[in-house]
Amino acid sequence: MEDAADLVVLHGGSLSGEHGDGRARSRLLERMYSPDALTAFAEVKAVFDPDGILNPGIVVAPPPLDAGLRLPQARHVPARGLALLADGGDVSRAVHRCVGVGSCRADGSATGTVMCPSYQATRDERDSTRGRARTLQEMVNGTLVRDGWRSPEVAESLDLCLSCRACSSDCPAGVDMAAYKTEMLYNRYRGRLRPRSHYAFGALPRWLRLASVAPALVNALARIGPLRRLSLRLAGADPRRGVPALPRTTFRSWWTHRPPVPAGRPRVALWADTFTDGLSPDIGRAAVEVLEDAGYEVIVPAGEVCCGLTWITTGQLDTARRKLHATMDALEPLLAEGIPVIGLEPSCTAVLRSDLRELLPGDPRSARIAAGTFTLAEFLSAPRAPHAGTWSSPALDGTAIVAQPHCHHHAVLGWSTDAALLAAAGATVTTVAGCCGLAGNFGMEQGHYDVSVAVAENALLPALRGAPTDVFLADGFSCRTQADQLAGRAGLHLAQLLARRLAEERRQS
Repeated sequence: MEDAADLVVLHGGSLSGEHGDGRARSRLLERMYSPDALTAFAEVKAVFDPDGILNPGIVVAPPPLDAGLRLPQARHVPARGLALLADGGDVSRAVHRCVGVGSCRADGSATGTVMCPSYQATRDERDSTRGRARTLQEMVNGTLVRDGWRSPEVAESLDLCLSCRACSSDCPAGVDMAAYKTEMLYNRYRGRLRPRSHYAFGALPRWLRLASVAPALVNALARIGPLRRLSLRLAGADPRRGVPALPRTTFRSWWTHRPPVPAGRPRVALWADTFTDGLSPDIGRAAVEVLEDAGYEVIVPAGEVCCGLTWITTGQLDTARRKLHATMDALEPLLAEGIPVIGLEPSCTAVLRSDLRELLPGDPRSARIAAGTFTLAEFLSAPRAPHAGTWSSPALDGTAIVAQPHCHHHAVLGWSTDAALLAAAGATVTTVAGCCGLAGNFGMEQGHYDVSVAVAENALLPALRGAPTDVFLADGFSCRTQADQLAGRAGLHLAQLLARRLAEERRQS
């Protein structure tokens, strides 16, 4: 601060900003004003404030520059669930990243930022990233919040956080509230009874495997209104929500019975995540078609290859680590052979690219898997790929697309490659700058439905009600589900869009 002040004064600048000087700069004024000027300030103040009760210590008789700083007074709170690598494993350091800039309160639709969807819906400071950071700072400081992770104030503050992760990329200070919420849930419920929704949605991969044994029966039962509403209540979900229909055949089942294809091509591993396998197998089949058209031999890793996303978002991190260990065992041999891994569900792909290192930081495989995992657009656009120069996207000339980038795609993976691929193919793309509002289990849970709908009204639903479009593009299962349930609009994954155009070109030729 002193060096910066000297530099400003050296160039004839002013230390005073639009908000005056305050505690941050009053002690530095002696570098800019003469002793006579400072004495005059004090004399004028003494006339109007002889007892020194109006803003004491501001401009006149200021305390030392480093007096009253929060961070040096904060307790060291070691992270127990996530590594928090960027902050040395210290929760105090992490939550004190927030210095109150307030970007989380701004409407970022014009600039392409997403945070903070819950604040945009409620307009309540406590629901902003900044408001939540302040609560967590009080917790680690042991001041106004005294019961640590189990304090009711902390649970209330983080309840409406959608874990969209947008703040991790949009906040200029790098505040990652989704990570702090996961850490809170882990510490709050470790070894204790959890909310019903944690068992229902956290263990979603298990329930989907069971349901896939008799999908027609499950779908029939879900269509019985009273039974559906009762089941949702028992699961801790809002009864106003619908239940996604199960496919007749999972992707893995289809793959197992698929006729073999000629070998000898460059190989690529297609990761069949829980959502692709058990809820959207058409996307997996479309991806196979696109990759084979690009000249690859597609392989699907055997065994349970789960990223543990649903356990991560509900704070069940010990289970998530076990799942990720098994996933690394399945993927590492492929990467050792130079076979890239393609992820289709953005939130699951983001786990391998980011959360994996936070959950298993000591395993050297974490960094290798993160570096070897790609989205479909990234892989098809990579200049070093074997297909480079021989494959191009099918033409999308004149296709009007409304695209809803998944929040994790925006925050962790980056959607610019997808946008460039679509533009190069000739599509006209309107990008929804905002969260869909469902955000995995968040919008399904009791107490969140109204906020979930309000978030969707910020950007997604108005975009779908706007000018007619040919395609609603949404790679995320949550985004497609929200649009279907609230607007009756079915969405396509990028793989499906490309596969359909490939089929049309073949018919036309």
